[in-house]
Amino acid sequence: MDETGPDTSYRVTANELRQFVERFERLEQEKKDIADQQKEVMAEAKSRGYDTKVMRKVIALRKREPDDIAEEEAVLEMYKEALGMQ
Repeated sequence: MDETGPDTSYRVTANELRQFVERFERLEQEKKDIADQQKEVMAEAKSRGYDTKVMRKVIALRKREPDDIAEEEAVLEMYKEALGMQ
């Protein structure tokens, strides 16, 4: 068979597929490593007396737009007032 036949294209495709799979697996490992590092940061913060539950909320808030946060807080206050939680 010549070099342009189906066997050659299959080998190229198989090689490319293997590369994609291996890249994805490396990224999965990097993601796990980063998650482990994040856990270490929180453990260190906790050992120094910080409330990590609140820290996680602050981190989530920092990702959001100020207007969205203000709107959510206003609705939360309205609901709390309606339920007599003020």
